Amino acid sequence: MTKAAQKITLSPSRDIPFDKLLLSQSKVWRIKAGVSLEELAEDIARRGLLQGLSVWPVLGDDGAETGKFEIPAGGRQFQALSLLVKQKRLAKTTPIPCIVRDAAFDILAEDDSLAENMQRVALHPLDQFRAFASLRDKGQSAAEIAAAFFVTPQIMKQRLKLASVAPALLEVYAGDGMMLEQLMAFTVNPDHARQVQVWDVIQSSWNKEPFQIRRMLTETSVRASDRRAVFVGVDAYEAAGGTMLHDLFQGDDGGWLEDPALLDRLVTEKIQAEAETETTAVEGWKWIEAALDLPCGDNHALRRLSGDPAPMTDDEGAGRLPDKLHEASAVHDVDDAGGLCRGVRLAAVGDLGAGTVVTPGGMPIGTDLSEHQDGGALSKLSYIRDSRPSSSTTSSLHPSPVQRHRTML
Repeated sequence: MTKAAQKITLSPSRDIPFDKLLLSQSKVWRIKAGVSLEELAEDIARRGLLQGLSVWPVLGDDGAETGKFEIPAGGRQFQALSLLVKQKRLAKTTPIPCIVRDAAFDILAEDDSLAENMQRVALHPLDQFRAFASLRDKGQSAAEIAAAFFVTPQIMKQRLKLASVAPALLEVYAGDGMMLEQLMAFTVNPDHARQVQVWDVIQSSWNKEPFQIRRMLTETSVRASDRRAVFVGVDAYEAAGGTMLHDLFQGDDGGWLEDPALLDRLVTEKIQAEAETETTAVEGWKWIEAALDLPCGDNHALRRLSGDPAPMTDDEGAGRLPDKLHEASAVHDVDDAGGLCRGVRLAAVGDLGAGTVVTPGGMPIGTDLSEHQDGGALSKLSYIRDSRPSSSTTSSLHPSPVQRHRTML
């Protein structure tokens, strides 16, 4: 005859006033780790206890119950409650939900305390990321979630970003097929199709390093430190509808501009505007050329002419040139003869009007604008070329200049 299985009896639960509870010396948790008691107390104040405390009745010398109960399992919750009582945010007589163990039970209090801690399974990071994303989708802001779980807003943004990676890659990470550092690298580009495409390529490659993932995901973008981006400015790029890529997990030097075509258009428009402004300020240009770049040998048929300062009128010289030269000398070198270098001379006299700098033959020349590495414009000597055949004797002696204002990036 088959013996009937013994039915399991669970310990009863009841509410016990807080001032009847004691922290048991049988608890095995002694080293502080994890969430601080202050944070746990704030969490209990916000949401209440999520589970009851496991308590054992305290017996007197005669073996009778004293009406007090000790806590071998749930000691941190009890300490957090004690902190709330000390802060006068919780009454001493507040009923606390408890599971009361039988004093005659053959399981030791230390056994309960050890089991509570060892049988606890830590939450997988991906489950945490998805849970945060779920809270956000249900209306909570990233700042509110961060405050509720005692992390900084930046950390919360990072975890929400991790949850936004392509679902197929999240499953690979959940199955331990990808390191967390690799998953972080995939967040640099929100395009799920591109993320999967990159993973398909690198998973069979010897190089699966995070930097390689970032490089592949940003290879069609332009760094914010690129001289074109510095010249236009990220704000102007975004105002024109451009989008940015950012890396939340390491320094990205300002990020990446995702639309190179838009950036090049903005560079062209700005450099043309700068050229037109310079042309207006310095009269006499016969034509103007603006480009992102000029090919090697573009100046083959052109000649450079150095200019000398033209005589100045009393009005021009009264208080204006010394100021200009002082301003220029602050940022440029001065040669041994005490004269400013060529670029400074043009920059210094450029605001004084046309004809201030002339060639030895009396022909006015202008400046050549180009974009500097720091995004500013540099002034250089311009080119001139003959408008008549070089075989002409007159032309070779007194060339008729076609002044060319070159503006390039």
